[in-house]
Amino acid sequence: MAPRALRADLALFAGWCRTAGLLPLPATAATVAGFIDALAATRAPASIRRDVSSIATFHRAAGVGSRTAAPEVTLALRRLHRAKGRAQAQAAPLNRPLLERLLAAGGTTLRDRRSRALLAVVYDTLCRHSELAALQVADLQPGADSAGTILIRRSKTDREGAGSIRFLAPDTMRHVAAWLAAAGIADGPLFRAVLKGSRVGGALDSAEVPRLFKQMACAAGVPAADVVRISGHSSRVGSAQDIVRYGVKLPAIMQAGGWRTAEVCPATPPASTPAAPAPPALPCCRTGRDSWGLSSLARTPCYWQNLPALLYSGPNKEAACPQ
Repeated sequence: MAPRALRADLALFAGWCRTAGLLPLPATAATVAGFIDALAATRAPASIRRDVSSIATFHRAAGVGSRTAAPEVTLALRRLHRAKGRAQAQAAPLNRPLLERLLAAGGTTLRDRRSRALLAVVYDTLCRHSELAALQVADLQPGADSAGTILIRRSKTDREGAGSIRFLAPDTMRHVAAWLAAAGIADGPLFRAVLKGSRVGGALDSAEVPRLFKQMACAAGVPAADVVRISGHSSRVGSAQDIVRYGVKLPAIMQAGGWRTAEVCPATPPASTPAAPAPPALPCCRTGRDSWGLSSLARTPCYWQNLPALLYSGPNKEAACPQ
């Protein structure tokens, strides 16, 4: 769990305990169960489950036995799920047609260049917005045929920092190069805040990523009802659903996006989501531009169909293409 989320969850729990006149540490099973019941009407089940996990982490860190697995807590969670269900609302998918629409609608300001580079990188890598904000210029490595790779140093599912190398398509590399050149960035954080007067600030706050996506959607003329549903996870959802339409199996998609379980992997669109048109037949990745007008290995079946091999051998274009 991200430190920011852990702090927010614990602040919520401590505030509730203070109002109720109860001790947050050590918290009894009855206290945790009462917390669950109190928040059931206003907070999503997934958020409450995360709260309980944070409470358990808090107690372990303090060397105090946690009561979050006690029968009272289990029953409180069951009451919550019976009343509200376990289904988690999925972010609106930011898939390839919408991606291209957002990229095409941007202007030429420094913020526009940053937003295009950011969106292209997050779509290609399936990284979380916290991982995106942590990227460094040193993590970026140009490769053959104008493509490249980028290192995700640490993630939600890689706490010890083993790292993961992700492929960047040629069009994405061009967007990144345009942003770096315009901003005059040679090292340090890859994505920065852009201040008044087009001054470049420090590292971009990950909380800004969803807002930037929404701004791009508004500029592209996306209906307001759809803009509201866009979140920091929209690009991961859309990219995963695009991959599955090329026939890539779920284990490879989970590995590529860092999902631990199939239940949280958004590779299958929910029943309420209108089916997107199937991607057109694309040529071999060596032939250049595809029928969408892209020059991108990451947009071709050659890349997606060989994703499992790429995950272990690295994104080598010649090795990836079976033709």
